[in-house]
Amino acid sequence: MASRAQPLSGLHKTGAVFAALVTLAVLGPLAAVMARADWPLALGPADLAAIRFTLVQAALSALLSVVLAIPVARALARRDFAGRRMLVTLMGAPFLLPVIVAVLGLLAVFGRAGWINAALMGIGLGRIDVYGLQGVVLAHVFLNLPLAVRLILQGWQDIPSERVRLAIALGFSGADMHRHFERPLLRAVLPGAGLLIFLICTTSFAVALILGGGPRATTVELAIYQAFRFDFDLGRAAALGLVQVAICLGAGALAFGAIRGRELGTGLDRPPLAWPGDGQGARARDALAITLAALFLLLPLLAVALKGLPALAGMPLSVWQAALRSVVLALASAGLAVALALPIALFVARLRRPGMVEGLAFLTIAVSSLVIGTGMFVLIRPWGDPVALALPVTGLVNALVALPFLLRALVPAALAAEGGQGRLAEALGMSGMARLRHAILPRLARPLGFGAGLAAAFSMGDLGVITLFSSPGQGTLPLEMYRLMGAYRTDDAQGAAVLLMALTLALFWLFDRGGRLDAIAR
Repeated sequence: MASRAQPLSGLHKTGAVFAALVTLAVLGPLAAVMARADWPLALGPADLAAIRFTLVQAALSALLSVVLAIPVARALARRDFAGRRMLVTLMGAPFLLPVIVAVLGLLAVFGRAGWINAALMGIGLGRIDVYGLQGVVLAHVFLNLPLAVRLILQGWQDIPSERVRLAIALGFSGADMHRHFERPLLRAVLPGAGLLIFLICTTSFAVALILGGGPRATTVELAIYQAFRFDFDLGRAAALGLVQVAICLGAGALAFGAIRGRELGTGLDRPPLAWPGDGQGARARDALAITLAALFLLLPLLAVALKGLPALAGMPLSVWQAALRSVVLALASAGLAVALALPIALFVARLRRPGMVEGLAFLTIAVSSLVIGTGMFVLIRPWGDPVALALPVTGLVNALVALPFLLRALVPAALAAEGGQGRLAEALGMSGMARLRHAILPRLARPLGFGAGLAAAFSMGDLGVITLFSSPGQGTLPLEMYRLMGAYRTDDAQGAAVLLMALTLALFWLFDRGGRLDAIAR
């Protein structure tokens, strides 16, 4: 591994400067929010109710997501069938999907006029209601179940086949396998996965905006928006912003503390073996778990496609203009995120203890985008019109939000490239841009493409900061879709959802594919 003892090039120094600027871009708005808040913080009954609802819905969402993910991940790890790889890929779609599209799909299946209620009414039963706590939890489970499945599945796939073969030779039963393999695995994976999802759900805005919103179903993020947009009470918005930061930092500290190493040994990457006690009953339970999960995750996407495709041709011009605005904004955000992340990752790879710099980047998760947006509004307002800067501010915040994901993908690859090809380049006397171009960048192409795709997808689906600043002529596609839903123009909203889903997945695919072109050519 490279160490700080090696001299820093101009690019590495640029990375250090960018890391400092990112820290300033997050802590500056946070300081503005702190300065604007009324001290001591005075929270009313409605604010306390929003805090309570935030914690309750996040805890329920995290618990249900990981509990439901266990049998699905277990089945996917132990079964090999035609289409398994495609199913795993499709099940990851909700993670990339714009939240507002996911909510529209859930309404098409579980809403008042949805498929489930139509079936219940057909057999004489009452309707189910998806608004309020149950709707928010349902949407969060839909969005986070694939993430939980991926995290737990990765843990299951880490069990070497050689260990399973040894267990078979020793005559282990199904209960023995659970005691010696599955229980330690779940004990190591579940706390971290659950707390990560809890952290994600505490910053819920778009879901609560559409499915919650009443006095008993308001998250802290939604309360910040209401104080800012409707009451223009900057002091209350700032106080709630600080509460939001405290919740996220607390959950983040717990998540880092809950991460445990797994001591399952290493193997030779041989294909998985059938486990002891793997009879017909176990196979039937695994098939049922996979089928139910696939239906739950894919039916809302199918509903959006079926209802939205016929409406595409008749959508108003404002939707297409908003779509163009969103694409440009997503490309700019992805470009800015990559421009920041690459030098920072290379700088981090030169440090003996890179955790501090990576930790600073993760501030953009702890300090939510709505809090950063509120702080930027406070900073800009004395000097200019924040509404005129709605799109640049949204692009900057979107890039900051994507930065931790880019660094998480880039830093390990940069460490490996510096440790291997970097030393060879130094031995050959290569330096500067030649070293970067020929020795380092080819090893970073895949994570760069993947990270840029994630950044573009996140920006395409963002319905956060833009709601604080925008005027009617500046809306992005998610905001235009939300306005159509509010005006009960359901057909146009469904068409916009299909367009938003297609553009988001296409941008991710293009960037991710671009990052893998070199590997494919070889």
